[in-house]
Amino acid sequence: MPGFEVLYQAAALCLTYPDDDFRARLPLLREAAPQLRGFTDHAAATGQGELQAHYVEVFDFKNRHSLYLSWWTDGDTRNRGMSLVRFKELYRAHGLEFTGEELPDFLPAVLEFVSRTGDMGMLTEHRDALDQLRARLTAFGTPYACVLDAVCATLPPAPTGARR
Repeated sequence: MPGFEVLYQAAALCLTYPDDDFRARLPLLREAAPQLRGFTDHAAATGQGELQAHYVEVFDFKNRHSLYLSWWTDGDTRNRGMSLVRFKELYRAHGLEFTGEELPDFLPAVLEFVSRTGDMGMLTEHRDALDQLRARLTAFGTPYACVLDAVCATLPPAPTGARR
């Protein structure tokens, strides 16, 4: 994973709710991760309220664009609980305790984890889910698709026969 740490950290920040801290970090994100310029340029040119409303429209109203990786594999089933435990165990194995407000499979949390540890296991394991999310974001016409484009470009292809 040489050189992708900054990209993953920047992508994690771009995929979280665009609060005032995000706005303040935008110039740094733009310079640090040129692969995300399609999104960061859009965010810089969009008013804060409009950017926040768009985030809610894209990610909060339906699971169609879920940022929770285990949702793509398990849906809202009992199996999802075990998947979430696996994420927490992985964090713990690297000496990190997941204490976020979000669930441990929240894509920005996973990206931040990968940027800190270099362990890409959960990203590669969920490659098919990332491809599905990327395709749906692209079809929806949101600039968030370019964030997924950049992340997916760093990963090996999904295995043949992966679920679609």
